[in-house]
Amino acid sequence: MGAALSFVEPVALSTLTTMQVGGTPKSLQRCESTQELYQAAKSAWLSDEPHHILAGGSNTVFADDVSELNVILVSNRGLEIVFEDDEKVLVRVQAGESWDEFVAWAVERGYAGIEAMSGIPGTVGATPVQNVGGYGQEVSQVITQIEFLDAETHEVEIKPASFFNFSYRDSALKHGLVGVIGWVEFELKKLGGLSVPMASGQITNHVGAPYGSQLPLRQVRDVVIELRSSKGMVVRPEDPNSVSCGSFFTNPIISYGKSLEFPEEMQRWRMEDESQVKISSGWLIEHAGIPKGYHLPGSKAAISQKHALAITNTGGASAEEILQLARYVQERVAARWGINLIPEPNLIGF
Repeated sequence: MGAALSFVEPVALSTLTTMQVGGTPKSLQRCESTQELYQAAKSAWLSDEPHHILAGGSNTVFADDVSELNVILVSNRGLEIVFEDDEKVLVRVQAGESWDEFVAWAVERGYAGIEAMSGIPGTVGATPVQNVGGYGQEVSQVITQIEFLDAETHEVEIKPASFFNFSYRDSALKHGLVGVIGWVEFELKKLGGLSVPMASGQITNHVGAPYGSQLPLRQVRDVVIELRSSKGMVVRPEDPNSVSCGSFFTNPIISYGKSLEFPEEMQRWRMEDESQVKISSGWLIEHAGIPKGYHLPGSKAAISQKHALAITNTGGASAEEILQLARYVQERVAARWGINLIPEPNLIGF
């Protein structure tokens, strides 16, 4: 029989999320070990009551009324090197570990493969869910295996990365695979203090290097944090534009033929499958007549003043105001460009 589950006094979920909206749940459990996390999840699955497993809170918008919701807080920390040779290192990282602290740790030790994902908020265990990425890197490129508690079988198994069917900002965890991640294992490279070849023109252009260059790890981290900060995408108390979920919509992927219908100046990126093109949601939003800083009359939810792809809480916004603005953006973009923007954060309780 497991240890007694530890509940803490429920607090408003606005205090546990970067968007800073959301009411007070029915209960709150803080799980500081993987065993506690698994036990809490199993108990929740056996109950008929609504529940949500919350990690860093950077990609979640909770409704204003969540009084029937039970929240499990992922707080297990720690990392260990499980294998190392002259070329690579395998690192096993607990789900509740801060993602950016892990990136900083890797850069400091000369381990390459995640440096361009610096400054992304949230926890390590949340990154596989939507295959988090940025500036030409994504976690599926470096994940080897994951310890996973399956909601259907209640069994804990170590699953290879292929089990999760990763694709652009997507995985099986968004399409019916339900469970809890205990830890994630990453394979990072030893390249003499250099990065993997840069797959982002934004980084190489910024430093005046050719596309595909290998740059010093510290330089890549500093440049990425500078670029993300300029868009309000690094959570900082002094930056009101960072009171957000980061990008509120994913960049659409359309056929190459469809992309030819758009103006040449629209930002676009060819995919590995050359019949497909990724286009910029931020560009679509601004060119649908929604400028940076825009808000609906009387609303405290606004488009970021730094980046049209982010919706911000300018102070005391309700969750409903955030969603009203998101719907308005979707309607305007659909009417102007015939593209349905898909929200990136998890919308809970609406």
